[in-house]
Amino acid sequence: MKLFSRNSRSLLSNWWWTVDKTLLGMVAGLMILGIFLTFSASPSVAQRVGQSSYHYIYRQCFFVPLAFVIMLFLSMQNLKFIRRFACLGYITAILLTVMTLFWGEEIKGAHRWIRIFGFSLQPSEFIKPTFAIVAAWLFDAQKQYNEIPGTLLSTVLFVATAGLLLSQPDIGMTFVVSAIWFFQLFLNGLPIIWILGFGGLGICVFFVLYFTFPHFHIRIQQFLTSGQELSYQVQKAMDAFQSGHYLGRGPGEGVAKLSIPDAHTDFIFAVAAEEFGFILCALLIGIYATIVIRAMMISLKDKNYFIILSSAGLAASFGLQGIINMASSLHLMPTKGMTLPFISYGGSSVLASAIGIGMLLAITRKNAHSEDKDDQ
Repeated sequence: MKLFSRNSRSLLSNWWWTVDKTLLGMVAGLMILGIFLTFSASPSVAQRVGQSSYHYIYRQCFFVPLAFVIMLFLSMQNLKFIRRFACLGYITAILLTVMTLFWGEEIKGAHRWIRIFGFSLQPSEFIKPTFAIVAAWLFDAQKQYNEIPGTLLSTVLFVATAGLLLSQPDIGMTFVVSAIWFFQLFLNGLPIIWILGFGGLGICVFFVLYFTFPHFHIRIQQFLTSGQELSYQVQKAMDAFQSGHYLGRGPGEGVAKLSIPDAHTDFIFAVAAEEFGFILCALLIGIYATIVIRAMMISLKDKNYFIILSSAGLAASFGLQGIINMASSLHLMPTKGMTLPFISYGGSSVLASAIGIGMLLAITRKNAHSEDKDDQ
């Protein structure tokens, strides 16, 4: 096809020959698996809340194609567009997050959701990918122009963002944003003494949160328990893993999902384990690991400081969210109420993940560095 010919100068042709097709294929695979697992996990949840069996399936089948289009659009853009888009997206997400404190829907004691045009939106989901780009931009600005205090500005931005997330409260999201920023700060050349200092500060903050936020205290206590004292959802999830074995009970044959309230979101990994067994779980872990490792390896080959920091932040955010969800389902860490990217049901989660991966695909394109020079 001439449209995809190497000799063609079209935007689509240039994108096709420069985008990393392995990353693109892996993400597309996750989206397809997410739809199938939503078909399996969501009908029982929909019936319990008085909706039709296919309520969540219809909504997910709307959000996933939309997310795929957004991802493709962003992956075709140059670094200048990605920086501006992330900056505007970050400001918008922050403003909407502030609005949740006053007009947001209260769910389990937290104000994380706001209703816009009939849809419930979680603005904090969009902070993760956009913050990673903005922070990397500031770090890079200081490297290029000594008069710009990029590290100081990114620190102020991080503290303000973390404080806003804690006011909702959303400790899980605060942890992810903190991990992104500290990882980028480490790559920026943080001295070892500062690493130890931040580690000690992190321990102190943990204890403050433990004694300040009752729901965080409860989740830590539940994590430290065992046997019959496990929380209801975690116990059901563990039962699902035990009954799935290597090949699973078969599509639609799971029973744990009938009693797990969040089977289609926070505990969809347990549904996958029960119905499709260890094989699918190992496949999912392999896909997430491949995406993260490959993205970081591609970025490290580039000499552009912004590309290295931003792609590392986006990849770390994506991988860390997956680790938190799967580890929570396996009772390897306290439950965080965090979705599995592209697998769990949720419009905000799917769209935010698509934005993050779309920007990651754009940043890791083969000619991203040369395009950045042209823009300057």
